[in-house]
Amino acid sequence: MAESRFTSLRNAFLTGILLVAPLVVTVWALRLIISFIGGSITPLFSPYLPDPLQHLPAIFWDVITTVIALALITGLGYISRLFLGRLIGAAAERFIQHIPGIGSFYNSVKQFIETFGAKDRNQFSKVVLVPFPRAGSYALGFLTNKTAGEPHAQLPTEHWAVFVPTCPSPVNGFFMYLPRTEIIELEMSVGEGMKTVISCGAVLPVWRADALQSESERGK
Repeated sequence: MAESRFTSLRNAFLTGILLVAPLVVTVWALRLIISFIGGSITPLFSPYLPDPLQHLPAIFWDVITTVIALALITGLGYISRLFLGRLIGAAAERFIQHIPGIGSFYNSVKQFIETFGAKDRNQFSKVVLVPFPRAGSYALGFLTNKTAGEPHAQLPTEHWAVFVPTCPSPVNGFFMYLPRTEIIELEMSVGEGMKTVISCGAVLPVWRADALQSESERGK
């Protein structure tokens, strides 16, 4: 009976130690950091404090000094990492630009993304197919405007504004007013259309009809 009670007390004590130990270690580590940083910096400015502030406990100034020092170190690290990241990124970009063939393609893609990136993508409302550069052949284009203006008033039928990019430099292209009846609207998104143009047709998005056909085949 006594042995069982002793075992119970021992287990309770060990459980308490396990619960208290992390807190004790944390407090000890904080006191060590505050003592090392704050205790080293506070004496440098404490003699110059006004008399009312000098009566505050030394631990108060140690904590304030430690927090300020850690904040400054964090800010310095963030600024250094940001600068270093930009420096490495610029060096990598210069390296790619000097690779024959790849450099010119990289510049074209970068210019295209900067010109028609996500922030300006709303100027392209839809991906379309248009007869270009001759009847019977079609090019991928982007519908830019359906609104009727002065140019439309001079045309005999309804026309839409379309931008047809060129490959492999999609930042260049042709702006045209085409008859509504000659424009084929596609289901792919503007982003998918951009990928298709940049890859010269090598990258094609999954079409809904293909997905539906695959699902029907799996159902069989």
